[in-house]
Amino acid sequence: MTRFAFRMASLAVAAGLAACAAVGPDYKQPADALASQPAAAKPFAEAPANSAPLPPHWWRLYHDPLLDKLVTQALAHNTDLRQAVANLERERAIESEVAGAERPTLGVSGGPSFGHVSGLSLLQKGYEPPSRFNYSAGASLSYQVDLFGQIRRSIEAAGASTEAAAAALDLVRVNVAAGTARAYAEACSTGLRLQIAEKSVALQQDAVNVTDRLQRAGRAGTIDTSRARAQLEQLNAALPPLKAGRQGALYRLATLTGALPQDFPREVADCTVPPRVAGTLPVGDGAALLRRRPDIRQAERSLAASTARIGVATADLYPKVTLGLSASSAGPAADFGRKDTMSWSMGPLISWTIPNTGIAQARIAEAEATTRAALAKFDGTVLTALRETETALGTYARELDRHAALQASRDESAKVAAQARQLYRNGRTAYLDALDAERSLAASDAALAASEAQLADDQVVLFMALGGGWEPDEASAVALDRNTPATTKQ
Repeated sequence: MTRFAFRMASLAVAAGLAACAAVGPDYKQPADALASQPAAAKPFAEAPANSAPLPPHWWRLYHDPLLDKLVTQALAHNTDLRQAVANLERERAIESEVAGAERPTLGVSGGPSFGHVSGLSLLQKGYEPPSRFNYSAGASLSYQVDLFGQIRRSIEAAGASTEAAAAALDLVRVNVAAGTARAYAEACSTGLRLQIAEKSVALQQDAVNVTDRLQRAGRAGTIDTSRARAQLEQLNAALPPLKAGRQGALYRLATLTGALPQDFPREVADCTVPPRVAGTLPVGDGAALLRRRPDIRQAERSLAASTARIGVATADLYPKVTLGLSASSAGPAADFGRKDTMSWSMGPLISWTIPNTGIAQARIAEAEATTRAALAKFDGTVLTALRETETALGTYARELDRHAALQASRDESAKVAAQARQLYRNGRTAYLDALDAERSLAASDAALAASEAQLADDQVVLFMALGGGWEPDEASAVALDRNTPATTKQ
């Protein structure tokens, strides 16, 4: 018992030593990373006056219950989200598998047999030993002493990979919410454009009717009637592409919410009011963007995993120690349990590849190069996030200016068209002048409707660039935290 106690004490000491060392670099966000630079956290150059933080569920800023319903359905049933959830579950399983190396491994074996050994093995030529029942049974306990932290670095890398997968899931949530809002906005915007185009057709039909009456009264020529009908057909030709575009948006909206294309939400088919957030949009600043964008978090966690794998590769330069305890019993079945059938052993197994460490050095160089690539990707992701946000802000601001100008132009065109229509009916101007005024009004209406559609799309693109929409509701945050690993803040 004294020897056994001594051996167990030795095992405890070895385990204690294992907790004191881990080769390879300890991860922290590099000081030279772009995300660590103060300039990256500054307010946006294109930021509006409202620098309030972006709310978690930005689509609620539209105050549109139907949009809220569609986004909720998409976040619950979208197929890309289901795939991302499965990827996260796989990473968690891998992390559990890697963590299992920290615990001792117990193995058991055994089985009965019937037969006999050869006579020659007993040095008795021509002798056939009698057959009999035999048995064998054994158990082993082994534990790898993590002297140089290879197991801990592996667990660290697996944990960071799991957090990267969780960030990837959040990124899919951002894209799904934004994609749903864009499809909804496109369906409504195209409905508005179609409505305006149909009004233009109706107005031109009235013009054709007036021209027909004037021609019958001898106050207009055939050429005026032909021009009016040609304009009517030109306006009719704009309707089919708009109808096809609206139907395509409805099909995309259905698949985003996990439904078949033909099962698109019928209530959206009649929508003619594009969703718009009134007033200045809340966008926050660069610091909030770096914390919120899931792709930045994913790249940072991938960098952490790559850094930990340097330690995994470095540990191959050092010996591995595995402590083992085994016991077995084998012999004739009739002698089961006798002392002379028992055997046991205990001791360490030391493995070390020396002096040829070229393979280990190559793996270290590979891990270090992978880490440098991960840092470059991290920096690139930060730059992309800032560029996308600045571009979206600038595009949206310029479209607001364009929309104001188009609105003013449309108002003036409407006045001119009304005056020209009245003058033509009174015979005080040629029909060509009235036709040009009507064409100008139709073009202004179409351009204004297209700008409305562009503004709705630009708002969603901006919200997507800001990276919001993946945050859980307060009611479900506690439940989600039980299943999702915490992420490291920038």
